[in-house]
Amino acid sequence: MSKENDVVSFKNKEEAENLLKISRNRIDEIDNELFDLICQRTFLAKDIALAKEYLGMPVYDENREAAVHAKIEELSEKNGIDSEIIDQIVNMLTILSKNEQNEILRRNVDG
Repeated sequence: MSKENDVVSFKNKEEAENLLKISRNRIDEIDNELFDLICQRTFLAKDIALAKEYLGMPVYDENREAAVHAKIEELSEKNGIDSEIIDQIVNMLTILSKNEQNEILRRNVDG
């Protein structure tokens, strides 16, 4: 596996094809891991929703979201990843969580 700044030169076509295959397989594994993590993150929405309801807090927590986005921006800059795109991903994850929290609270009220 190459490092982010390594220049890769191939001795032949097979070497390039092998690297492509290995890299794509690893991306598939990472995608599966990401999906599992997103599911775990979303599942935690139930606990968060119920705790917020008990504490009388709204689903949207501006301070928490600001802290999450600040942390992500710092990590993006530290790792040389486009912070705007990562921020969009985090926005989607927080929307998913808030939607799940709202649904849990709705079901909790409706029975």
